[in-house]
Amino acid sequence: MSDFKQNMFDQIQNNSNIQPDQIMKVAQAVQNADFSDEKTVRKLVKQLAQLSDKPVSKQKEDKIVKAITNNNMPKDMNSLSKLFKN
Repeated sequence: MSDFKQNMFDQIQNNSNIQPDQIMKVAQAVQNADFSDEKTVRKLVKQLAQLSDKPVSKQKEDKIVKAITNNNMPKDMNSLSKLFKN
């Protein structure tokens, strides 16, 4: 693993307590995911919430799933951050 990747994983683990192997599992799931399928997207959102140990309300989950399945994802980090805050 390159120094950059290792440093990135170390920072993620230190900031979120998520293990690198968990990140890799999510990354592999995302590679082949059908983001137009609500069931797939909902499962992924729940998995990410569980990994981060951050509760996601049903209302917020619905909003995130709708945005992803309608291919209406924010184009920048500021907009993405607003989606998760609301």
